[in-house]
Amino acid sequence: MSVTAEMGAMVLHRACTPLQWESRPLPVPGAGQLLVQVEACAVCRTDLHVVDGELPHAHYPVIPGHEVVGRVLALGPGVTGHAVGARVGIPWLGHTCGHCEYCASGHENLCDAPEFTGFTRDGGFATHLLADADYAFSLAGFADPVAAAPLMCAGLIGWRSLKMAGDGQRIGLYGFGAAAHLLAQVLRWQGRQVYAFTQPEDHAAQAHALSLGAVWAGSSGQMPPQRLDAAIIFAPVGSLVPLALQAVRKGGRVVCAGIHMSDIPQFPYAILWEERQVISVANLTRADAIEFLRLAPEAGIRADTRVYPLRQANEALADLRAGRFQGAAVLVS
Repeated sequence: MSVTAEMGAMVLHRACTPLQWESRPLPVPGAGQLLVQVEACAVCRTDLHVVDGELPHAHYPVIPGHEVVGRVLALGPGVTGHAVGARVGIPWLGHTCGHCEYCASGHENLCDAPEFTGFTRDGGFATHLLADADYAFSLAGFADPVAAAPLMCAGLIGWRSLKMAGDGQRIGLYGFGAAAHLLAQVLRWQGRQVYAFTQPEDHAAQAHALSLGAVWAGSSGQMPPQRLDAAIIFAPVGSLVPLALQAVRKGGRVVCAGIHMSDIPQFPYAILWEERQVISVANLTRADAIEFLRLAPEAGIRADTRVYPLRQANEALADLRAGRFQGAAVLVS
């Protein structure tokens, strides 16, 4: 690790504008905080929603990025459980109040006063960032920061979505991007069947899914060869909800995994009837992160990544929007 008086960052000053490179004074960690030197930060579709102004309560200017891996550079007063030089991961959920009814009942992902990395507080499209020590996770067993970065959101939200989908054997994944390609590996490790749904004629994504063990891959408009036990929708496309409802069996569940989705169109009650369910996933809990980060090495999860220099964050976002790569984009300082 190098020590410098300044940091660099790609900053979003207002919605729907390119990120701008800026130099800033190196921040000093306050009570309960870590100063982290960023090694890698993956690029998430949620970052696109932040850039496009599709999420309410945005704080501008902001440094996006919430799939952060780095080394602890300094500890703020009162921090225990972390050491200078240790590798940590920092996810989307950056802080919770700790006392609302949701925090008190083990549902901190629904906190009434949360803060989110790269959205309401500065994130990892930077050389350094401040993070709450209680929301930074040890990555002592992860040797490659680039490979670990997508686990911090794509992996975590996929894991929480799978828990909400239930224990069925036939799981449909709508939108085969960063989260789905990691979750497909978890499902294969668990001995379950993956059915991958992509945009029409996206043969590259379908081939990627099959290479990761999917038993079937096709267009999102197709019906799978067998009824699904559950479907998880990662693509932010509301019109996929009725399609997924038609693909699941009686009592099946459709999980909407994104933080943003276009409007769900009107659909006949008949495709919801027979105890099918539609539910959403909101954020994650620290317990989710601990579970998944313990599981990932055992399951042999491998992130397929495309690496970009930090200053090329706009290019990485554009390539993600256009679907120019499989897996996840990762920025490195």
